Amino acid sequence: MKNILKFSLLLPFLYACNKNTTDIPKEEALQLTNPRLSLSIPSNFPPLNPLIETAYPTEYGVALGDKLFHEVRLSRDNSISCATCHIRGQAYADRNPRAVGVAGKIGLRNTPPIQNMAFLTEYMWDGAVVDLKEQPITPIVTHEEMDSSLLEVKEKLKDDPYYKEAFTKAFGDAQITSDRILGSIAQFMYTLISANSKYDRVTRDHTATFSLLEQQGYELFQSKCASCHKGTLFTDESFRNIGFPEHPDRVEESGRGRVTGSEDDLYRFRVPSLRNIAYTAPYGSFGQFASLKEVLDYFDQGVLDYPNLDPILKNNNRRIPLTEAEKEALIAFMQTLSDPQFIGRE
Repeated sequence: MKNILKFSLLLPFLYACNKNTTDIPKEEALQLTNPRLSLSIPSNFPPLNPLIETAYPTEYGVALGDKLFHEVRLSRDNSISCATCHIRGQAYADRNPRAVGVAGKIGLRNTPPIQNMAFLTEYMWDGAVVDLKEQPITPIVTHEEMDSSLLEVKEKLKDDPYYKEAFTKAFGDAQITSDRILGSIAQFMYTLISANSKYDRVTRDHTATFSLLEQQGYELFQSKCASCHKGTLFTDESFRNIGFPEHPDRVEESGRGRVTGSEDDLYRFRVPSLRNIAYTAPYGSFGQFASLKEVLDYFDQGVLDYPNLDPILKNNNRRIPLTEAEKEALIAFMQTLSDPQFIGRE
């Protein structure tokens, strides 16, 4: 009788244990074993892009995305990965005027840095991508870059024991799908937040001060540059034709016009963020300028005229006039946007 009574008292406990381990929904169980990461959101940054919720960084999702970001099997001949062009020490850009793909093929544009993607709303030089999960498709399939396909990538990875385990940890089972590949890479990119520059320590944390030259550059920047490179991301994400030198392949390169088909969008490009600008030379949509000094010299001397040249330049004789002292000060300020911790130098 005592044994029967003891067993009856244990029944609710056994049922609860069994329910917690077997009856809990798969998605809820996955959240327990693969928790969402707590992103460190800087107080001076804009809100997160709402689309982050469709690929929110998780512990194992980010680990898988990091591995795939460095995976050469994403390319046709297993020679390059995302990290080949997006180098951490260069703020996830590289030193080439234009991206170099499989077999040394030269791409159309300069490799853009990857930073603070969680706060941006459009990606790539022409804004062709608004959902970060879709961004990796372009380099994977582009002939001059990885020259592969998601079908080919899945075939290469499907029997790899590491990936079977990694996909199981990240998604609950070992199935390797296109959506999971793209989503995990997006998760990794969402975590690449750069917000620890001297500029941040001066303006947000108040733990540092600008030098006299940097302060002069900051004031010049506000009057001559901040109408486009505005806010704490130093971009308004607009698309502008600022009269830079013409691309050698004018047939292929039409900037924003490639996306919209509008003649008014010809040679407009997304205003790039200037954060970590000291690490990301050369500059321009196809690496037209080797240094920041060359960029400022070009604006000072006068840009090319186009029918849709940005009004800021059109109405100012196609120039941003600058003295040599002003150029020096502007460069000094822009160097305060460097984040050594982000690129792994601290």
